[in-house]
Parts: sequence; C-alpha cells; structure tokens
Amino acid sequence: MKREKLVILGGGESGVGAAVLGAQKGYEVFLSDLGAIKEEYKLILQKYGLHFEELQHTESLILDATLVMKSPGIPDKAPLVIKLRERNIPVISEIEFAGRFTTAKTICITGSNGKTTTTLLTYELLKKAGLKVGLAGNVGKSFALQVAEENFDYYVIELSSFQLDGMVDFRADIAVLLNITPDHLDRYDYKMQNYTDSKMRITQNQREEDWFVYCADDPVIQQELQKRQIRAQKVPFTIEAPLQQGGWIENEKMKLNVNNNTFDMTIYELALQGKHNLYNSMAAGISGSILNLRKEGMRECLSDFQGVEHRLERFLRVHNIEFINDSKATNVNSVWYALESMQTPVIWIVGGVDKGNDYSILFDLVKEKVKAIICLGKDNQKIISTFDGMVKEIVDTKSMDEAVRAAYFLAEKGDTVILSPACASFDLFKNYEERGRQFKDAVRNL
Repeated sequence: MKREKLVILGGGESGVGAAVLGAQKGYEVFLSDLGAIKEEYKLILQKYGLHFEELQHTESLILDATLVMKSPGIPDKAPLVIKLRERNIPVISEIEFAGRFTTAKTICITGSNGKTTTTLLTYELLKKAGLKVGLAGNVGKSFALQVAEENFDYYVIELSSFQLDGMVDFRADIAVLLNITPDHLDRYDYKMQNYTDSKMRITQNQREEDWFVYCADDPVIQQELQKRQIRAQKVPFTIEAPLQQGGWIENEKMKLNVNNNTFDMTIYELALQGKHNLYNSMAAGISGSILNLRKEGMRECLSDFQGVEHRLERFLRVHNIEFINDSKATNVNSVWYALESMQTPVIWIVGGVDKGNDYSILFDLVKEKVKAIICLGKDNQKIISTFDGMVKEIVDTKSMDEAVRAAYFLAEKGDTVILSPACASFDLFKNYEERGRQFKDAVRNL
C-alpha cells in the first residue's frame, strides 16, 4: 500500500518539526522552501534522512501530496496554496498536525497584544508547579518536534491568527483570548471582521468540560460573544468591576475565583507592572487556578517573573536617559500600551513595514507624552504626514545607528527613548528580534 505523502511548505522551526513528526508517524515526507534553509535546520533534516529542497518549489513534487502543512508565514493567497486547494488537498498548520498525535492537555493563548508575555508566564506557573510541560507555538520549540521527541503532559501554546487559520480539528482544553485590536489586516483583505473571526477560532471544537478565558473589557470580544455559541465554561477577567467568577481588581488586589478556588495578591507584588500586564497576570493566574496549582507557587512565580526580551524591556540608562526596547510592538495597539505606561517625556522611535495602520488612537498620548518622533524605515512618509505638527521634532532615519544617535541627541536628562515601532521589521531587519538587538547594540555604542 502506498504511503501517504506529507508535503511541508517552509523550512523554519515549525516546518522542520512537522517533518520529523511526519516521518516518525510513517508519512513519506517532502519539505520545500522558496528561501534558503538555515544550517541548523538542514542538519536536523539530514539527521533524519528527510527529502527537502530550498530556493524553489518543485510543483510536481508538491501537488501529489496527500496532506500539506504550511508555515504560518505563507499567506493563503499564495499561488501554490490556491493550486493545492483547487485540487482538494488539505492544507493545515503545524499546530493542527501535531495536535493529532498527542493526548496532552493544551493551554492555548491568543490576542493581538500580550500573548508572548502571558504564554511565558503561564508556562513558568506550570513548570514551577512541577508539571511536565512544553512551550510551543510562536515561542519555544516546535510543537510537532516536541510531540515527536518529548513526553509532556501539558503544552502552553502561543497562537497567532495565522496558526489559528490552519486549525481544523484541534481543540484547546483551556483557550485564552486577551484582546482583539486591528493587526495583520493586510492578510485579511483589510477587513476587521475577517481578522476577528480568525482570533475567535481558538474556541472552535471546545466542549462543555473545556475552558474559555477572556477579557471582559474588550469591546470586540464582548460583541462576538453575543453572536456565538461557546460551549466551554466561560471565565472573564476585568479591571473595571468585581465579578462572581473570574479575575478582577479590587482594593488594589488582583482577585481570582474559579470554581470556588480563590486566590489574591496585591497588584504591587506583581512582577509585571502597568495596566496591560494586570490583564496578562490575571489570564495566566486563571489558567493556573483552573489546573488547581498550589497558591504559594503561583504567588512566587507572579511576583518574580522576568518578562520578555524586546517587550517594554528597560535595559540601559545613558547619562540619565532611559532606553527601552519594545521592538516586539509591531502594531498600533502595542504602542498605545507602551506610551500609556510612560511616566517621563518620550523620544519615540517608530516605523517599518506598515500593515494598514490607523494611528489615530495614539494622537492623545503622543500630544501628552511624546516630545520627538524618530522615524526608522525605508518609507516613513505616512508617519511623517500623520504626526506633522503634533510634536516639536520629526526626524527621518534609514538605519538603527542613525535613529539611536538622533534620539540621544534630542533627549535630555530624565527623558525616555523607546523603540516601539508599530510596524513589521522586514524592510531593514530579518525580524523584530534582530531589530531589538541592533537597538541595544547601538545604545551600548553611544
């Protein structure tokens, strides 16, 4: 009998992981990447004797697939994906594929902002409690590779809208939805509802015994809940008013109550400060309460968590000017949170590949807190014309060194320079991590 053929599009972390798992499960595996595959990934493919190609897609070897797993970075509108769908060949995500081969419990986290912080915090809570837990999705190692090589009882998975788009039967035992604000609209025909539908997919396939943890203060989520039948048990969290069940802030305390399992700690004890981080801490804490983790361990973890690199990372002061690396802020809403948490005058470094941004929600904060804007990107015209007249200085730069030097020149003692780009990084950098590292190097070189 002919073996089923698994074709993988994309030779990054998720693709290579799926290739290893596919081979282990008896598929004939072929991996194809239009770009170059990193050396570390080639070594894994060679170690397992897997058939792959780079710098091209050989259609004859792809279109005879039984099943295709595509990397989240490849849009559904890519010509090859359209051809596969026309032939009724299923195209799924790595999360969907790996999920078919594990019975571990999954805690899945999505949202336009805060998902990496919440995912890492939730993972640390489970790890501290001594559970056998893997970290996957947008952070950590490939979910598929872990399913192939590890034997975890739990996975904490950060899911982007692109990964959710490729989900068919996958089910989250605990689904966490932090917020829904405009992002990646270029991938969703510039229609907010398309993007919203994608985020809400985190609840699909959930059963009565599962959990849906969500932010009750998010207007888009509230609207969607009125339109949809969610079967899972719903647990809201809010900073607006006390609740019977869920997470809330009362008398400067974070309070959680899930199934009469209560937990509280003062908001000043939390390692992550700022309004947005109250939401992240509540979401992680609720997941911990659902799993009945020990309160002492939860309290310790919530009070000494280190935070995420490139996300509001306060990393250096030069002549009493604070430099903050927020390279991970790739959409307008992330920048709103960043500016909202600033207590001193701000020099704001912004720019990159615009994803259909509407900057108007930032106007009040910019007028109130920002004294100069440094644009960093190949084409900064939209930012310049949007904020013209709102701040004293707008400087146009084309490299990180130039941007950091300009910011330093304009800053005075007691000011804060923040890289919070509101845009993707691909015009000048490989990814937001490289952008953040270059920022830190440039600051160190001042």
